[in-house]
Amino acid sequence: MYKKIMMGVLLFWCMSAFGMSLKGLNSASKEELMAIKGIGEKKAQAILEERGKAKFKSFSDLERVKGIGPQTAANIKNDVKSKSAKED
Repeated sequence: MYKKIMMGVLLFWCMSAFGMSLKGLNSASKEELMAIKGIGEKKAQAILEERGKAKFKSFSDLERVKGIGPQTAANIKNDVKSKSAKED
């Protein structure tokens, strides 16, 4: 039981501290992607699949992912950058 709690705390801390950049977006796990506001399980999986075809070179490249348009890509960029800024 203690191990499960510690793993949960560690996973939460890693996701909170990830401070994802575009580079991080290209290497993030499904769970890390789901920690981004607006990204659920289906979009995270779609991002992983699209990223497998070609790495994202800009946040606007997220628009290649089914279900992500310009506004969602901008929201993801803002959320990712605000998490990064909180860590500085």
